[in-house]
Amino acid sequence: MRVVIADDVLLVRAGIASVLAAGGVDVLAEVGDADRLLDAVAEHRPDAAVVDIRMPPTHTDEGIAAAGRIRRTTPEVAVLVLSQALDSSYAIRLLEENPSSVGYLLKERVADVATLVDSLRRVVAGECVVDTAIVSRLLGRARRRGPLDDLTPREAEVLAAMAEGRSNAGIGERLFLSERTVETHVSRIFAKLGLLDAPSAGNRRVLAVLAYLRQGKP
Repeated sequence: MRVVIADDVLLVRAGIASVLAAGGVDVLAEVGDADRLLDAVAEHRPDAAVVDIRMPPTHTDEGIAAAGRIRRTTPEVAVLVLSQALDSSYAIRLLEENPSSVGYLLKERVADVATLVDSLRRVVAGECVVDTAIVSRLLGRARRRGPLDDLTPREAEVLAAMAEGRSNAGIGERLFLSERTVETHVSRIFAKLGLLDAPSAGNRRVLAVLAYLRQGKP
């Protein structure tokens, strides 16, 4: 797997590069701002870009904007966004702009080689990945009533695991369910959320995750 890294802090991007190299990932370029990131993606055509949310000049959402542009102009390049802050609105914005082959992780995950590399492999494979801390935070927050309240406790657990980017097989392993049982729960979730008319199963999964994230917004 081939990646480029964008973070304005030299030590941070060097650390990310070191962790990825230890996981067998080929780091093609390390840059410090969004413009150079876009240049590096255009030059190297990597499998994925690892992008900090806050970069020069304003240190606000340059990374999210760059991620959106990468997905629009080079959809074959996956994007994994890293954030210092736990903010579900960033994850929602990232998924809404282009929900396939994108991920949102907290920077604290960077030190975990297995988690970082697994997340990259999943977004390169076309999945969307949301940090488990975001999912846990939303689970614990009081929400306004909506379609999600019609889900059974088990269906809610399946949807939470789906929001972490897990496949049906992965959800089954986590919840000790057969894959066929997971498929049944997923179908019921789609029905209760009114997603049966979505054009593909992949789109339905992303729309279900977005519904989950939106209802958990502050």
